Amino acid sequence: MKKFLVIMLVALTLGVAINTVLPDFSFAGAENAIASAVTAQPPTKVQAHRGITITLFLIIILITLGIVVWAAKRTKTTADFYAARGAITGFQNGWAIAGDYMSAASFLGIAGLICLYGYDGFMYSVGWLVAYVTVLLIVAEPCRNSGKFTMGDVLSFRSNPKPVRAAAATSTVIVSVFYLLAQMVGAGKLIELLIGIPFRVSIIGVGALMICYVVFGGMIATTWVQIIKAGLLMMGAIVICILVAARSGFNPVQFFADVANNAQIQNWTQTHLLHEAIPKPGFDYGQRFLEPGLLLKDVWDQISLGLALVLGTAGMPHILMRFFTVPTAQAARKSVIWAMFIIGTFYILTTLLGFGSAIYVSPQISFAVDAGGNMSNLLLAQMLGNQIAPFVGDFLLAFLCAVAFATILAVVSGLVLAASAAISHDIWVNIVREGHADQHEQVKAARIASITFGVIAIILAILSEGQNVAHLVALAFAVASSGNLPTVVLSLFWRKFNTAGIIAGLLIGTIAAVALVLVSPNMQYPKVIAAGAQKIAVTLEKKQAEGAVLTDKQKADLAKAKMTYEKNKDGSSIVGLDKPWFPLKNPGIVSIPLGFLAAIIFALLFRSKKEEDAFDELYVKQNTGIGVAEILKH
Repeated sequence: MKKFLVIMLVALTLGVAINTVLPDFSFAGAENAIASAVTAQPPTKVQAHRGITITLFLIIILITLGIVVWAAKRTKTTADFYAARGAITGFQNGWAIAGDYMSAASFLGIAGLICLYGYDGFMYSVGWLVAYVTVLLIVAEPCRNSGKFTMGDVLSFRSNPKPVRAAAATSTVIVSVFYLLAQMVGAGKLIELLIGIPFRVSIIGVGALMICYVVFGGMIATTWVQIIKAGLLMMGAIVICILVAARSGFNPVQFFADVANNAQIQNWTQTHLLHEAIPKPGFDYGQRFLEPGLLLKDVWDQISLGLALVLGTAGMPHILMRFFTVPTAQAARKSVIWAMFIIGTFYILTTLLGFGSAIYVSPQISFAVDAGGNMSNLLLAQMLGNQIAPFVGDFLLAFLCAVAFATILAVVSGLVLAASAAISHDIWVNIVREGHADQHEQVKAARIASITFGVIAIILAILSEGQNVAHLVALAFAVASSGNLPTVVLSLFWRKFNTAGIIAGLLIGTIAAVALVLVSPNMQYPKVIAAGAQKIAVTLEKKQAEGAVLTDKQKADLAKAKMTYEKNKDGSSIVGLDKPWFPLKNPGIVSIPLGFLAAIIFALLFRSKKEEDAFDELYVKQNTGIGVAEILKH
């Protein structure tokens, strides 16, 4: 307790000192905060108080670094580094899985989607929650019993280990890079927006911390960072939800009636979502906001997205890796149940926050601040806090900023650990060294791999500044569901599965998912952008030619449209296309069946009696866990 108080005091002192020395970085003046409190109007931009925000950032960093120091003393062997020696309880692992899964995209992004699109945003929450039913029923216990540290361990149990481990490691690194890059770019933009630290400096800081967590603390430190982050995230969401619910007298019927009867929501639904200039008599636009079809208009896109979300989680390497940290199969099942309960509660809270933002912030303001609605939670927290007192508004906003920062740190640490485990354990130890590496060499290889992968991730994130990386999250889930999941499931449950099937499933599923995303609407198509800009320019020029005087905003829009048109008129997508070739944003509906079909067909074409006979041993092991305890000791 004394150490904790000392850390708090040091962080508070540093935060105040920074704010004193650098007052020009304070985004929220006292006048603005007082005005917000008096008028009870939502702010028109996110204005984080630098002193409070940095103080909370420092507290989180110092606490987590303290965990790293504690964990480093206990990280001596590969079992410590990769799997926390299998000593994490089911309850702890449930919170860690939740921490691994509840990213900043979930906390900020889903609430933003609900604020802007109502019911359809909520469907993302449902998809990610249902995904854990797949994890619980199919992969949690068998993976824990038949693996050691990585997905490659599970796949190579009864197959030719070298090519299988190489393919599994490649897939793991690809998924980790896609997901990690999206998280890090988001972190850089968030920190730059909220407290003014330049993008590149933010990326380097986040990268340095994640490398530190993994290199020195391994799975032990990563697990506890994820647990703390999940607790903070739940705490912040609960506090804001209480403030939102209090406005409706804690009555859910009244709350949704407030949504349907809100004039701004009705106007937003009519003009921005249904694109109707004149309201239809008797049509309830507020009720329409609570119904599906405002964002996910294509039924096939909905099905494809649902498949990727529900099946992709069970193929995520950093999620699979968590099941090697518990001592028994029973603990693996318990950890999934706890994770489902925590994540389910969290998504109920984000639903309340999203609709609360729509009521009290308004979709119009949320969209104006950020077109994806990602700032709606922060705007809501600041507004509700300002109605209590200016300091409360600043503190709530700063706390949520710090929680989002901790969220990103926890997720990227888990991804780095999964990728470095694939590189060091699968590639170096089992392919290059053919299993002949002592504990010291294995831990050294793991740490070198973590540093190398972390540095590469930092460089890629810096190079991605200004790029649209949102599609990388969809791509990560698509690859995991199309390549990883088919091979893991068939390896565990199909006797005739073999090396040829594993490699074909991984390669064809992954290539199909990547290729389809590259030609999908997720990518940027400059000529499509130019066509949109040209429409705006033609409309405004015609208005000007008819004798109308353009406002300053319209003049700025005209100049921007002309510049956008000139910049994009001769461009093409990253693969040279003028417009999307594949119509769906998520390729799961095509790439997942392709992954399964490729794995099955190649397994039947190149049958191996030896590998089929080895299925009995795998079947016994995945159902009993015989030998797992002995493995973790070595």
